[in-house]
Amino acid sequence: MANYTDLNLQFINGSWRAGAGSAEIDVMNPYTQQSVTRIQSASQQDIDEAYESAKAAQKEWAEVNAFEKARVMEKAVHIMEERREELIRILVEDAGSTRIKANVEVDFTIAITRHSAAFPMRMEGTMPPSIIPGKENHVYRKPLGVVGIIGPFNFPMYLAMRSVAPAIATGNAVVVKPASQTPLSGGTLLGKIFEEAGVPAGIINVVMPKTSEIGDGFVEHPIPRMISFTGSTGVGQHIGEIAGRMIKKTVLELGGNNPLVVLDDADIPLAIQGAAFGKFMHSGQICMAVNRIIVHKDVYDEFAKGFVALAKGLKHGDPTKEDTLIGPLIDQNSVQRLLGEVEKAKQEGAEVLLEGEVEGNVMTPFILKGTNDMTTAKNEMFGPVVTIIPVDSEEEALRVANDTEYGLSGAVHAGTDSKAMAFARKMETGMVHINDQSVNDEPLVAFGGEKNSGIGRFGGDWSLDEFTTFQWVSVQNTSRKYPF
Repeated sequence: MANYTDLNLQFINGSWRAGAGSAEIDVMNPYTQQSVTRIQSASQQDIDEAYESAKAAQKEWAEVNAFEKARVMEKAVHIMEERREELIRILVEDAGSTRIKANVEVDFTIAITRHSAAFPMRMEGTMPPSIIPGKENHVYRKPLGVVGIIGPFNFPMYLAMRSVAPAIATGNAVVVKPASQTPLSGGTLLGKIFEEAGVPAGIINVVMPKTSEIGDGFVEHPIPRMISFTGSTGVGQHIGEIAGRMIKKTVLELGGNNPLVVLDDADIPLAIQGAAFGKFMHSGQICMAVNRIIVHKDVYDEFAKGFVALAKGLKHGDPTKEDTLIGPLIDQNSVQRLLGEVEKAKQEGAEVLLEGEVEGNVMTPFILKGTNDMTTAKNEMFGPVVTIIPVDSEEEALRVANDTEYGLSGAVHAGTDSKAMAFARKMETGMVHINDQSVNDEPLVAFGGEKNSGIGRFGGDWSLDEFTTFQWVSVQNTSRKYPF
């Protein structure tokens, strides 16, 4: 099976072609800092053509037999299983993924696509009873039409596919705009997979524009009825404002400031292991990553000593090596931003428990002791920087955990499940994990956040609902008596 080619081209209406934009996108390997490929950017006209082709193709795709849609989705799963090593290589090259992380991402991507393969069989209708004599009610589930999907750089393939797969499976067409840092694994790779799986031309389109050239043209376009966005809270708020003005549906998965809470009767070795995974997986570049560790003062010393020792031993460097745990950050801008945040926290009085080092785009762990008001605790780090916050009581731990504008994920470690459950139910987050860590995602559960962490839910029946709409059709079978 030959590797995919032309991944540096736009995919519009079943055709692979150079963009008509005036800019060039240089895709860089985050570890080697060498160019992977160059892409001629998409123009606004390219985006128009992508949306128009999606609109035209969607009407026929919606009428395709459910078994045929399911077959196409299952074929996509088979392709990803067969091309696993190729997908991993691309994730390592343009996203800086370690092989460990890339394997996890491919697993997630396959799982969400396999689950979505059942959706064509669930586009059924219901017949609720009517209060009107002789009336027969029908409520039909229908596709939305065209969905615009904007993906991030951190888990580019999976976080695009969790919208692409359910959208296509439920009869929609999509236009994908991947992050400029990861246009291959987050965009054109998905186009290749579904093209090979037999999706008709126009059902999936991938465009790679420069925001400086198109502005808000992707979101403001009149054709898409829904925008699915994963990324920063600031950009999500802007997209939400546009969508609200244009009456477009949105699903927004945004930033997080995720706490891992360690109560006084917790299993400390287990909490240390969970915190290390939840913080340093993919160098902390995960929306669900642990950002703050809130520890009861009675177990603080034991936890901090063990956590620092474990972090010191994590292998870092070349992401192509099987045992590398911490690979590169996406670019040098991220490195410099994090170093600046650490310096601010130091000036604010943070105590450095472990001073990280920087080698190119690779940053080793920084562990600080501080308060919830310090820069590194207030802001989402999106890197291998974490703040440990000692607290005097369970009540204070809960207050500190909830004292943030975000509410995506979290974790709590306690001596009994009942104690942890009582604490978890009071946490103001969309997701909480007991005796575990904050980085969890599964195809059958509700994934999403509260407060400034987003709107909507991915996974299971929640994805089915997000990417469809309903139509009520009634039939008056007997003459109805009107008041006039």
